[in-house]
Amino acid sequence: MIATLAAITLYLALPQRLLIAPRYVLPALELILLVPLIAINPRRLTRQTRAFRVLSLLLVAVIAMGNLVALSILIHELVYAGVKDGRSLLLAALQVWLTNVIVFGLAYWELDRGGPVSRTQEPRGALPMADFRFSQDENDDAVEEVADGASGRSDWVPTLVDYLYVSVTNSTAFSPTDTMPLSTRAKFMMSIQSVSALLTSLLVIARAVSVLH
Repeated sequence: MIATLAAITLYLALPQRLLIAPRYVLPALELILLVPLIAINPRRLTRQTRAFRVLSLLLVAVIAMGNLVALSILIHELVYAGVKDGRSLLLAALQVWLTNVIVFGLAYWELDRGGPVSRTQEPRGALPMADFRFSQDENDDAVEEVADGASGRSDWVPTLVDYLYVSVTNSTAFSPTDTMPLSTRAKFMMSIQSVSALLTSLLVIARAVSVLH
């Protein structure tokens, strides 16, 4: 909920020229999708229905599409509109980048091993194939103090913080670091995120700095 609200707040703070609809339309839709998700699991994610799964994935998709559209308009403004306000451009680029980190972290969290409810409520043998391989998944034969936190020994499962870390590293290094994508969809999403982050970091920020100078 906090991550979603942060993404909504970042979107609301974007300049109007980067939005394809009135400012509050997309955030209102996201809140409409968020409210029933909270109602189904008000405290902890322990219940999952088909409707819950569809709503949660749709919420992430709406946030992602809104941010990708904002990035596309931002690039168009740079290339064709001759934007001269470098400071606002830098701020908008940072907002798009941060939203990119949040939304892809949420997407990885929602999809990997059947989602957050399945990962915590189902036995390991019943989980779908993993989309990501974390270092904890292969530390069973490491030194004792490292192996104690491995998945096989401690029943460790990744949380939202772990997926946000994957998202941050993918957005800064433009490639996987210590967590490897396994499935085709994970590789596809990480590719989209890397390209988006690369465009934001190199094209947008470089142009904004040049405008400032």
